[in-house]
Amino acid sequence: MELKHHFVVPSSLEDTWHSFNQLEDIAPCFPGATLTSVSGEQFTGTVKVKLGPIAMIYTGTGEFLERNQETHTVVISATGKDKRGNGTAGATVTAVLTPDGDGTAVDVTTDMNVTGKPAQFGRGVIQDISDKLLEQFVQCVIGKAGGGAPSDTGPDAGNAAASAEPGAAGDEVAEPEAGLAAAGPAAPVGERAAGAPATPTAGPPAAPVSAAAAAPAPLSAPFAPSSELDLGSAVWPVLVRRFGPVLCAAAVLALVVWLVRRYGMD
Repeated sequence: MELKHHFVVPSSLEDTWHSFNQLEDIAPCFPGATLTSVSGEQFTGTVKVKLGPIAMIYTGTGEFLERNQETHTVVISATGKDKRGNGTAGATVTAVLTPDGDGTAVDVTTDMNVTGKPAQFGRGVIQDISDKLLEQFVQCVIGKAGGGAPSDTGPDAGNAAASAEPGAAGDEVAEPEAGLAAAGPAAPVGERAAGAPATPTAGPPAAPVSAAAAAPAPLSAPFAPSSELDLGSAVWPVLVRRFGPVLCAAAVLALVVWLVRRYGMD
């Protein structure tokens, strides 16, 4: 089956291209994936999958079939099989990167072949599940390659940070005065160190504090890789959305038929 996805990374084309060629950074973005070795264009890894009470561990190999920097195209082929014989999986993934304003558009085409228990869901459900998993993957890639969400990189963000710094510096300056007042009367001027200012001012000493306050939180924290791919949590919402209305209609129809037969015979 062939799956297609499209997303935009808020990073330059060259930075995004570099990130997509760093398997050690990108592989953990896929839930349950662990990269075990990299040798040139080839690599090995495992993917832990949980499907209800069934736990599957796929071990496999992959390689870069193409890395064209001129067209910014990456083609990866990977195959794997479950250790307990519950199925096999193979995919050829083609990613094409193109400029999109200040960001980079990524078009991914996946030619997938799945056997065993995961294949019982069919193409439609697998497409919906892959869409859901891609959301997690994209957020992780944005955190690694994009330096944060697009809304944080707009021009208003810089203005807001600049306008907030004076207030933050003022708050930090006010605290030493309160501390000195609580400790007691100030020392005579003659006992002060030579050249020391009489009162604290909003000058360079407050800069480290404001810089620390303005420093962004680490981007990797919200995108910690999952230890296993829980297909159950991804499958049930898809099944409910796809078949919920049909099941409800069937339940209502069955209730009507039961009522007609029960009270019609009476």
